[in-house]
Amino acid sequence: MKGLTAFKEKATGVFSGLKPNMEKFEISQSYHGGHGGYEEMEGGEREGRGPGGGHAYDDDDDRPDSPASFEEIERPPLRKIDKYCKAECPCMPARYTIATMACVGFMIAFGMRCNMSAAKLKGEHNGTVFMNWTVAVESHVDSSFFWGYLITQIPGGFIASKFPANKIFGLSIVSSASLHLIVPFAMTLMHGHVVIGVRVLQGLFEGVTYPACHGIWRFWAPPMERSRLATLAFSGSYAGVVVGLPLSGLLADAVGYQAPFYAYGTFGIIWYLFWIWLCFENPRKHPAISIPELKYIEKSLGESAHPTMPSFKTTPWREMMRSMPVYAIIVANFCRSWNFYLLVLFQSSFLKHKFGFKVEEAGFVGSLPHLIMTTIVPFGGMLADHLRKNGILSTTNVRKLFNCGGFGMEGLFFLFVAHSQTATGAMFALTCGVAFSGFAISGYNVNHLDIAPRYASILMGLSNGIGTLAGIIVPYALDGLIQRNPTGCWTTVFTLAACVHLIGCTFYGIFASGELQPWAEPPPEEQKVWAPPAGAITHGDDPSQAGMMGNYMKETSFGAPEYTEQSQMQQSNAISYGATGHVANNPFALAASAPIAEEPAQPSEGYGYTDYTQGPAMPSTNPYEQQAYQQQQ
Repeated sequence: MKGLTAFKEKATGVFSGLKPNMEKFEISQSYHGGHGGYEEMEGGEREGRGPGGGHAYDDDDDRPDSPASFEEIERPPLRKIDKYCKAECPCMPARYTIATMACVGFMIAFGMRCNMSAAKLKGEHNGTVFMNWTVAVESHVDSSFFWGYLITQIPGGFIASKFPANKIFGLSIVSSASLHLIVPFAMTLMHGHVVIGVRVLQGLFEGVTYPACHGIWRFWAPPMERSRLATLAFSGSYAGVVVGLPLSGLLADAVGYQAPFYAYGTFGIIWYLFWIWLCFENPRKHPAISIPELKYIEKSLGESAHPTMPSFKTTPWREMMRSMPVYAIIVANFCRSWNFYLLVLFQSSFLKHKFGFKVEEAGFVGSLPHLIMTTIVPFGGMLADHLRKNGILSTTNVRKLFNCGGFGMEGLFFLFVAHSQTATGAMFALTCGVAFSGFAISGYNVNHLDIAPRYASILMGLSNGIGTLAGIIVPYALDGLIQRNPTGCWTTVFTLAACVHLIGCTFYGIFASGELQPWAEPPPEEQKVWAPPAGAITHGDDPSQAGMMGNYMKETSFGAPEYTEQSQMQQSNAISYGATGHVANNPFALAASAPIAEEPAQPSEGYGYTDYTQGPAMPSTNPYEQQAYQQQQ
C-alpha cells in the first residue's frame, strides 16, 4: 500500500508539474470552516487527534482557520456515487482531468465524422443501395451535418454563458452519439432524405461543443495555462481523425458499413457517463478537488464570485464587428476549416482513386498526418505559454508566429502534394503540412481568450460558425470534380487548398492581436477583483518577515503551478502578457497593482510560524496562530 501511495505521489508530480509533497497540503481540509465534500466522510478523525497527529476540535466554531485558507471554503455535498468512488482521475489535477475528458469527447465527435466516408467507399465496392444516390444527394449528405452545425454556433455561445458549460458540452456529445446509431437504418431508405435529416440534427447538437468548451475554461483555466489546457482539449479533434479514419475503414471492411456508426454511438454514451461523474461547472462545485488547486485557480483568475454573463443585449456587437482582430480569427478559422474538412471528407478518396489504396489501407495511411498533428498541438500550446511567460515574445507575436508559421508551411507542402506523382512523396508532403498546421492551434484557436475573455464563448461560436461554411462549401465544390475526373482532379484540389491557407496566413499576420480589446471590458458595476485579507499574509509586526516565508507559488513553463522561491506575479516590472494584464472582471487577468498574495505551500519553521499538526511552537502576533495557540492551551 505504501508503494502504491509513493507511486501516486511521483506520478502526480509528473502530470501536474507540482512537487509531490504538495498533496500533504490537503490536511487543511480537516481544519477549514466549510462543510460537505469528503470531509463528511472523515468525521471519525475529528475526535481526539487529527489525521496528522495534530489537535482536533469538537466544534467547528472552535476550529481555527487554516493558515492555507484566506476564507472559509464551502465544499459541495457528495453525490451517492462519490461515497463509493471518488470523483477524480488518479495522478492528475482536476483541471487536467477535465481537459483530458474534453479531449476524448472531441475524439468521439470527430471520429463520427469519419464514418460516412468509410461507409461510402465500402458501398461503392459492394454496390449497396445508398450508392444509387445522385451527385447532388451525395453532396447534400456530406454537407448536411454542417447545416445544423452552423445554426447553433452563435446561439451556442449564449447557451454556454447562461447554463453550466460542462453540462452543455456533455449533452451535445451524447445526443449526437445517440442519433449516430440511427444513421445505418436511415441509409437503407431511398433518396437519402432521412439521412440528411438525422445529420442536420447531429450538427445542431454538436454546434455548441466549441463554445461550451471555451465556457468551461472561463472558470477552470489559470491565465498562464490557457494555451496548454485549451490545446489539450482541442487536440482531441485531430486525435479523433487519427483513430476514426483507420477504425472506420477496419470496421467497415471486417463487419460492414454499419459497424462504425454503432461503435461510435456506443462510445459516446459510455463517455458521457464518465463525463458527468468527473467534470463540474467550476472548481467550487467539485467535491474532490484539492484545496491547493482550488485556491490556485481562483486566485489566478482573480475573482471571488462569478461575474454576470453577457446577454445578447449587453454584447457589444457593433464594436465587435468593427474589430480587425476578430476578423483575423474568423478568416483563420475559415481557412483552417477548409483544409481540415477537405482531408476528413476526401483524403481516403484521394488515396483510393489516385494511388489505388484499398479502403482499410486508405484509413490507416491517411491517419498518419493527423497522428503527428495530435502530438504537435499540445506541445505547441506548452511552447506558446513558455514564450509568453518568460517574456521571450509578446502574446501578439506568439499568436502570429504560431498561426502564420503553421499556415504558411501547410500551404507550401500542399503545393508539393498537388504535383506529387508517387504515393510516398504525396504522403510525406501531406504529413509535414498537416503536422505544421498543429502549431496554428496555439494561434487563432485560443486567441479569443486573449482579446475578449468575457465574450470568448460567443466569439468562438461566431468564428467557428463562419468556419463551418467551409464544411458546407467543400463538398459542393469538390464532389463534381471528383465525379468527372476521380484520378486527375487532385492537382486542382490541393492547389486551391494551398492558396486558401496562404491567404489566411497573410490576413492573420497583418490584423491579429493578443491584447485585450477596449470593447471587451465589463460594465463598471462589475469591476471588482478579489484580494485576500491583509492579515492573512503578515507575520508579526515585522514586515520584512513577509518576504522570508518558505516557498511561493508560480507557474512553471511546461507544468501546472509549482512552488518556488520567488513570485513572478508580484514583480512590478512584470512583462505584459496581453490579456493577462489586469482589466477589471477579466477572468483571465491578474491585477498588476494588486498582485495575488503570497501563500506558503510548505512553510518552514520559524518566523512566527506554528505547526498545527504538532501543536503551537510559540505565541505569535499572527491572528490565525494566536487563535490556535489559545484553543490548544
